[in-house]
Amino acid sequence: MNSLTPKQIVEELDSYIIGQNKAKRAVAVALRNRYRRNFLPDYIRDEIIPKNILMIGPTGVGKTEIARRLAKLTGAPFIKVEATKYTEVGYVGRDVESMIRELAETAVRMEEKKRLKEVEVKARKAACERILHILKPSLAPKQQQSAISMLLGGMGVQSPAAESGEGDEECAVSPEELMRRIEEGEMDDQMIEIEVEDNSSSMIEVFSGTGLDDMGVNLQDVLGGIIPKKKKKRRLTVRDAKKLLANEESLKLIDMDDVKKRAIETAEKHGIIFLDELDKIAGKEAGHGPDVSREGVQRDILPIVEGSTINTKYGPLKTDHVLFIAAGAFHVSKPSDLIPELQGRFPIRVELENLTSEDFIKILTEPTNALVKQYKELLATEGVEIEFSKDGIEEIAVMSEDVNNQTENIGARRLHTIMEKVLENLSFSAPEHKGEKITIDREFVRKELTDIVEDKDLSRYIL
Repeated sequence: MNSLTPKQIVEELDSYIIGQNKAKRAVAVALRNRYRRNFLPDYIRDEIIPKNILMIGPTGVGKTEIARRLAKLTGAPFIKVEATKYTEVGYVGRDVESMIRELAETAVRMEEKKRLKEVEVKARKAACERILHILKPSLAPKQQQSAISMLLGGMGVQSPAAESGEGDEECAVSPEELMRRIEEGEMDDQMIEIEVEDNSSSMIEVFSGTGLDDMGVNLQDVLGGIIPKKKKKRRLTVRDAKKLLANEESLKLIDMDDVKKRAIETAEKHGIIFLDELDKIAGKEAGHGPDVSREGVQRDILPIVEGSTINTKYGPLKTDHVLFIAAGAFHVSKPSDLIPELQGRFPIRVELENLTSEDFIKILTEPTNALVKQYKELLATEGVEIEFSKDGIEEIAVMSEDVNNQTENIGARRLHTIMEKVLENLSFSAPEHKGEKITIDREFVRKELTDIVEDKDLSRYIL
């Protein structure tokens, strides 16, 4: 992120999203300002709050995709939530503070994954050593050997490896040679019995002030080290044992307290929350009734966007510098229908443009994950080579625009519907066309879609 200028951020977003340059520029500047803030002296750094963004536009024009790609680009903790899923205080349901707990959870998972990657080599080495001790018990630490011999010898029982005769071949080779075989995968198919931690811990339910999201409490976490962790035996191949034991060893090598601390710091400084469907909670109710108050949800969201401290199970998280990107179609309501305080917390307003047939042509062909490329690869697995001609792509784009204008405008999502309908018969009979090359041209598209498009009532249901 440190090396990306606003122009480069826009170029990266262009690889996946067509058009909407105003929105891309707005998020690029907001992101770069976060980077600039890090170089400021302490006395002014905390005074600079993120400039939250409100994206206005119909569904399917790229609002969610811009936010999602932005988070992937920066590696920042990112969550997407919908404003309509929250209830105001006093109603049963998800309270707005749960979005911050969800952000903390995401940040911890990301930090843990990063740390696990760092200790991957050490963990794999430790896992191979544990397998070596299972295959050749004489190499286990002396304390462990004596405990095993006392336990099994006193009961007149042999160790599992000795009893099954699995270790006979390994006893004839040196420990170094056996370790090499384990590491290089020469013994991957051999079956062994290992002892692993039992993760099916008992849970108790408690009611707390943090809402329904954190109701499950693990007895092991509550009682700490008083109750030893349960172990269970599993019989599996050396290949699978290496993966399982490497995961166990990885967790031993990282400091989870430090992971949680760093994750909370990262979420506070770099967290991004995409608040979708904001227009659905805008506007005043016609009267009083049993329904959840939309204005009440706005009032609950306000302190979080303004900046407050929310308790999570990983510690308190301050939202002062979390970047909020809100979005909504605002067909029925307007941004001015939001309560004034909430309007003021989204100073950057960006209106996204409706997509035209020219945009659809670019969406079909240019992005890294373009639909045309996806369908080519899908059908190639059946041995069918499909080629989209220029006039075929133009026809799909024009039909998508027409259907959007005549029915409901759902933006680029209409392309998925049209493409699926165009290729429906071919996808169904693909195994019978193995080895063939099929061209999707204008005539092919019209043959598959003309009847549906001409029948307005039918097109409303199918397209």
